[in-house]
Amino acid sequence: MKTLLYVFIGLWGFLVCSQNKETLYDFADIPQSLLLNPGTDIRFKYHVGVPFLSQIHVNAGLKGGSLYDVFADDGRNINEKIETTLNKLTSNDYLTFTQQLEVFSFGWESKKNNSIYFSGGVYQELDFIGYFPKDFAVLAYQGNQDFINQPFRFSTISGSGELLMVYHFGYTQKVSKKLTFGARAKLYSSMLHVRSAKNIGAFTTIETPQGSNIYQHIISNADVTVRTSGYASLRDIEAETSSEEAKELVNKLIGRAILGGNLGLGIDVGFTHKIDDQLSVTGSANDLGVVFYTKDVETYRAKGNYVFDGFETPIQFSGEESQNFLDEFLDAVPLDTLSSSYITMRPLKLNGSIKYAFNPYDDGSCDCFLAGEDPPFRDALGVQLFMQFRPKRPQYAASLFYYKRLFNFLRTKVTYTLDDHSYYNLGFLLSTHIDKINFYISANNLFEYTNLAKARGVSLQLGFNFLM
Repeated sequence: MKTLLYVFIGLWGFLVCSQNKETLYDFADIPQSLLLNPGTDIRFKYHVGVPFLSQIHVNAGLKGGSLYDVFADDGRNINEKIETTLNKLTSNDYLTFTQQLEVFSFGWESKKNNSIYFSGGVYQELDFIGYFPKDFAVLAYQGNQDFINQPFRFSTISGSGELLMVYHFGYTQKVSKKLTFGARAKLYSSMLHVRSAKNIGAFTTIETPQGSNIYQHIISNADVTVRTSGYASLRDIEAETSSEEAKELVNKLIGRAILGGNLGLGIDVGFTHKIDDQLSVTGSANDLGVVFYTKDVETYRAKGNYVFDGFETPIQFSGEESQNFLDEFLDAVPLDTLSSSYITMRPLKLNGSIKYAFNPYDDGSCDCFLAGEDPPFRDALGVQLFMQFRPKRPQYAASLFYYKRLFNFLRTKVTYTLDDHSYYNLGFLLSTHIDKINFYISANNLFEYTNLAKARGVSLQLGFNFLM
């Protein structure tokens, strides 16, 4: 059990971050900014993303500790370092991993109304979050001897994960010289989903009136649920698969990706409002939608109460008595497998910014911008806010940013972000525009790349587009 806990805490120190894309938000030179705010004030006439290369995005990181805390060669015993890290983590710390791959994307300016821009595409997304089960990690590592009368809460068990494809189409319209509005419709096709949230109940050990070392182990009001979709039909595929089984697995996932999975609907909305020539405000809401899970659904639910009297935890017993205990326990707290459909909300994300632009171009300083007109300012400063809803509580982030157009073919953005993971998250985006070819690359938490063992979060995204 302790070996598993070592691995678990080690992984915790490697995969924590959020879906915030602070460098890309409101970066109107890149078409992928429309996925964060369909109301972005863009200036190109059309775009086509290079298939499978227009957006590659990966987040990985840490909250509450680091690999260095557990595995540093500092002379301390690993048990001591594990215990220190365990005491530092809380049930509000979480492990999350996000990955996105844009399959293809496109967009064009309306011929009937050049103030309208249409855009669409398909992307794959993997999103996972698991909260640290503090109470049961302590129980597994330290036992319950020092925690008499203290409940170990099932509510600390919480998390969700999903692999899905997203088909989307949107429009962006310049309503006036000061206001740009946009909306994007989304069709979700979920390939795999698992979720456990809002669990209740507790496990408590109390000392009985009969005397010292006589205990009652009580499971009270337990109600723990794990919902899955897409897992049941894959369960029989063994870990070491043959080529045929592997091919079957891939074919099933591909079939679900092309609208054969559990379907859902969503919408993004956003705007850009120019208060004057230099000051602007933006806002967006992404993934306001739901997925309906009706296919390949299994829900596992354990509910009930149970009391056991004795000196030791009953699972330590062996032989016939242990089997009797297990039979009695399952009668009291049965594990039911259900096949009923369910619905979940997508993790809604909110963005907003205030930007002040300055350093105007000299007249005739450049031939043209991509859409035939130079932007009026080379530099901009601003503030961005981000919030994402999660099973337990929202995640927040606030960023300061500086945008610089170095040359007509080279634009950059630097961000400094405060979030759950770090107070010194420095991000940088570089975008090149050579003829009709655009390449961009962005990374966050730049200070932490010098020693990844101590890193509390890393993020990378890049892509290629054709713009006109």
